[in-house]
Amino acid sequence: MVNLKLHDQIVKIDKGELVGYAVAGHEYIHQKGSPGWRNSDTEMFPIIGPTNEANFRVTTPKGIAAQDQHGLLREMAYQLVSQTDTKAVFRKQYASGTSMKNSKYPSKSTEEYLSWPYNFEFTKSFELLENGLKIQFKIITEEGMPFMLGYHPAFKLHSENVTIQAEERTISLQEVLDVGSRALPVMDCTSLTLMDNGKLSIKTEGFGNFMLWTEVPNMLCIEPISFYPYAVNQEDLHLGFQTVNGSEKIFSVIIQPNI
Repeated sequence: MVNLKLHDQIVKIDKGELVGYAVAGHEYIHQKGSPGWRNSDTEMFPIIGPTNEANFRVTTPKGIAAQDQHGLLREMAYQLVSQTDTKAVFRKQYASGTSMKNSKYPSKSTEEYLSWPYNFEFTKSFELLENGLKIQFKIITEEGMPFMLGYHPAFKLHSENVTIQAEERTISLQEVLDVGSRALPVMDCTSLTLMDNGKLSIKTEGFGNFMLWTEVPNMLCIEPISFYPYAVNQEDLHLGFQTVNGSEKIFSVIIQPNI
């Protein structure tokens, strides 16, 4: 377990997963074992969304890739690169064509192995700032690699009157619950505010969109995404790709409490 601390902010990270962010004793992150989801955060890369209706296949400029829901990055383990009192950096590295065992097989998938026809290095860093927590993602790869990126943190809910403020739009928790597993899209948006016991702002760079998901009233996933996967048929998921121009691409999320 990696622990970061700055004033009354405490962050807990377990093998690259954000499992705790408390400010003045108030916990913002969904706790494992609580109803809703078995994780507290993860990434969706190099694709977002399900692929079962496309026989677990995604089109790339280098051919067809075998991918399960939300991509193969989550099948890899993070390595701790560096750590200080207020910052920790983790990394995953993938060699083109390497077969990765699919943890969803055989109970939730018919695809036993996944692969991707590009090399990449994926870095995730956590840094405590004076007024919040910054999470940054750096993708280093060859020129032109197609990808989508989504960050999937889960927030603990404390009150019964939770809403999400997206510029002029107010979204109720019930609206998110009603959408179910597809997740509610919030397009062309770079910041949201979770209105619970106090306010929590989620500000992003690089993603451009969000989707909101939960199936329980005690947790909410507020997910910055580069593409909303249900906008196309699964066979056309490649239409949502962007590419790495140059050798790297950087995305960031700032979680900013305002109790």
